[in-house]
Amino acid sequence: MVQISGPNGSGKTSLLRLLSGLMQPTAGQVLLNGKPLNDQRLELARNLLWIGHAAGIKDLLTPEENLIWLCALHQPAPHEAIWQALADVGLRGFEDVPCHTLSAGQKRRVALARLYLDSPPLWILDEPFTALDKQGVAQLEEHLAAHCERGGMVVLTTHHTLSRMPASYRDIDLGKWAV
Repeated sequence: MVQISGPNGSGKTSLLRLLSGLMQPTAGQVLLNGKPLNDQRLELARNLLWIGHAAGIKDLLTPEENLIWLCALHQPAPHEAIWQALADVGLRGFEDVPCHTLSAGQKRRVALARLYLDSPPLWILDEPFTALDKQGVAQLEEHLAAHCERGGMVVLTTHHTLSRMPASYRDIDLGKWAV
């Protein structure tokens, strides 16, 4: 697990977007395993799950419909798995409620439910704890640590102090660097 920290405007989100191939560098290139990232975009897309600081869900859809739609982009998931993922993030009973009626924390949980469905090895998460209550934070920390313990990797930004960190945890503080 690698946490990118630093003050607002220090480039945390930009760095995540560069690492995930969502943004091109203005100079130089991003390398993955010694090769230009641009030459490996399809492979990267198969092995990466990106959740940005915005929830990235469709407000007119229900949580279930959002997950069906998002999973269809990669690998369709059975309805039972979708319902279980929603239960895992504390949204049992909200599966069929339009997302525009949910709180910010509930919308964040809909987005984070993808972590329970999609299991690519690399998760890049921009401020994943935003709008979560204490229970949601603890649950997410546990899930992130478990992913790392299974051999996965998490790169995230957060202003939240992590209480559950895997042995492989590293912090890169962009506040110490000129960006």
